[in-house]
Amino acid sequence: TRPTRPKPNVNRPAGREFVNKAFEVDKATIQKIKNNQKPNEPKDTINVQDFDDLIPHIGGFGRYQKILFLLMIPYAYFLVFVYFTQIFITLVPEEHWCAVPELAHLSVEERVKLAIPIKNNVHSKCSVYDVDFNEQIALNDTEDKSKWKEKPCSNGWEYSRAELPYSTITTDLNWVCDNDTLPTIAQSVFFIGAICGGLLLGWIADRYGRVPSLMVANTIGAVAGIATAFTNDFWSFTACRFFVGFAFDNCFTIMYILGEKVLNRILKCEPLIDLFAVLEYVGPKYRTFIANMSIAVFFGSAACAIPWIAYYVSDWKLLSIYTSAPLLLALFTPFVVPESARWLVSKNKIDRALIIIKKFERINGKTIKPEIYQAFVDSCARSQSESDSVNYSIIDLFKKPRLRKITCLLILFYMAISLVFDGYVRNIESIGLSTFIAFTVASATELPASVILTLTLDRWGRRWLGLGTMFLCGVCSVIASFLPTGTITIVLIVTGRFFVNFSYNIGMQYCAEILPTVVRAQGVAFIHIMGYVASILSPVVVYLSTIHESLPLWILGFVGIFGGSLALFLPETLGKDLPQTLDDGETFGVDQNFFDFPCIDRQRKSLDEVQSQPSTSKK
Repeated sequence: TRPTRPKPNVNRPAGREFVNKAFEVDKATIQKIKNNQKPNEPKDTINVQDFDDLIPHIGGFGRYQKILFLLMIPYAYFLVFVYFTQIFITLVPEEHWCAVPELAHLSVEERVKLAIPIKNNVHSKCSVYDVDFNEQIALNDTEDKSKWKEKPCSNGWEYSRAELPYSTITTDLNWVCDNDTLPTIAQSVFFIGAICGGLLLGWIADRYGRVPSLMVANTIGAVAGIATAFTNDFWSFTACRFFVGFAFDNCFTIMYILGEKVLNRILKCEPLIDLFAVLEYVGPKYRTFIANMSIAVFFGSAACAIPWIAYYVSDWKLLSIYTSAPLLLALFTPFVVPESARWLVSKNKIDRALIIIKKFERINGKTIKPEIYQAFVDSCARSQSESDSVNYSIIDLFKKPRLRKITCLLILFYMAISLVFDGYVRNIESIGLSTFIAFTVASATELPASVILTLTLDRWGRRWLGLGTMFLCGVCSVIASFLPTGTITIVLIVTGRFFVNFSYNIGMQYCAEILPTVVRAQGVAFIHIMGYVASILSPVVVYLSTIHESLPLWILGFVGIFGGSLALFLPETLGKDLPQTLDDGETFGVDQNFFDFPCIDRQRKSLDEVQSQPSTSKK
C-alpha cells in the first residue's frame, strides 16, 4: 500500500505544488483510474494550458456570458456620461455680445443694432461702442457710428438662447473673449486625470482586484461629477474635471498595473486593458463580436442619448448631477459581476477562481470532469512558477532595432487615431447643424462602423483597413475645410467620423496582436496611455477655430492622412502566428511584401492549391 501523502496547502508560495482541497478526492480517483489502465491502453490527453482552454468546457457564450454582456449596458452609459457631459456643460452659443445695462428697456435686436459694432459682416462678440447711449438716443444721432469709439465688454455678456436653450458654466462665468481658453484648459486637464487615474487604479486593481478598482473609479467619478455642479470658479471646476478624468475609460475598462513599487510600475507600465470582466469569460471566437457590438450598441446608443438628456434637463448643474449620480450604482458590482479569474490565479487564489468557474458551469448547464479541473490547477501552479522566474518590461520593446521601429510606429499610429477621434467628437459645431442634432448624427455612425468592422477585419486584415479608414477620414476633413457650410460639408464630416470610429476599433486590436506575448500587456497599456497624451491636445486643436474656422479640420485631416500612412509600414497580423518572444517580435513580418493584401493572397493560395492537385480521369 502507498503511504498516505500529506495534504498540500493551498496557500503555499508560488512555485510549489498547488492542489485545491476540494479536489483531493477527485485526484485520488484519477490516480486509481490510471493505476487500473493496462500498459498499452491509450490515455486521454487533457490539454488545459491556460484559462482559455477551460472556456470551451464551461461554454464559450452561454447563458451566464449573455447575462454579463447585458450587464455591460450601465457601464457603457457611465463611460458616455463621464466623457461627453463635459462638452454639454461648457458649450457657448456662437451668438453672444456685450451686455449694455442702460439699454435694457430695448429689445434684443434693438440693443445689438445700436450698441454692438459690426466686424467682418457679423456683430462683434468682444467689444461695444464707448458712448453715452441715452444721450445719443436723445439727440437722435444713432445712424452715423463711424466716429464712435469702441471698448472691450465691461458689463458681462448676453447669449442667444435660440442656439443653446440653457446656461452653462461657460456662460455663467463668462469664459469668452479674453477668457475663452479656460474651458479648453479644463478639458485638457481631464485627460491628465485619466492618465493619473489609470496608474492609481491599476495599482488598486493589482492589489485588490478588478471589481474593487472598478468601484473606486466610478465612485471617484460620481463624487467629482456631483461636485462639479457646485463649482463657481475656474480652479475648482478644473480640479473636479481632473478627478472625473480618473473615471474616464476606467469606469468601463479596467486598467491594472502589476509590480510592487511605484517606480517599477511606471517603468514596467504593466496595465492590461480588458473590456470589463466580460471578454475574459467569453470564448475567443466570440470576442471580436462582443468587443465591437458592446461599443456599437451600448456606447453608441448612450452617445446618441446624451445630447437630448442635456436638452431636456436644460441646466448644466442638474446635468452634472444627473449624469454623475448613476455611477454610484457601481457599488453593487460585486453582487452581479464575478472577479477576474485570471487575476485570482495570478494571486494564487485558485479556490476563488474555481468557485467562479463552477458558477459558470452550473448556470450554463455544463458538466466539467474533475480531471479538467485538476489539470487547470496544475497548469496554474506551473504558470505562476514560470512567471516568477522571468520578468519583462516596456523597455524591452526598445532594445531590438526592428521591434523598436514597430513600437514607435504603433505609438504614433494610435496617438493619431486618438487625437483625430476626440477632435471629431469636440468639433461638432463645424457640421453646421444644431449642436444636439449634429452630435446625435455623428454618434450614430458607431453602429455601422462596428458592424462593418466585424465583417471585414478578419477578411481584409488590419494593415490596409487601418490605412484606408484613417486616410479617408483625413481626406474627408481636408475637403470639408475648403467648402462652405452646407449639405456636402455635413456629409463629409459625418463620413469622416464614421471612418475614425472604424480606425479606433482597429487600433487597440492591431497593437495587441503585433507586440510579443511576453510584453504585450505592458506594451498595449503604454500605447493606450500615449493615446491619452495625444487627446490632451484635441481641445487645443478645436480651440484653433477661433483663429480660422477651418483650421481644426485641416489639422485633423493631415494628422489622419499621416497616421493612416504609418500603417503601411507595419506587418500584417491576419492569418499569422503572433509573436511570442522578443526574438519573434524582431523577425515578425520580415517575410511579408509591401503590397501583400490578405484577401487577394488567400484567393491566390486557394487557386494554387486547386491547380496543384493531380487531375483524375472520369469513370
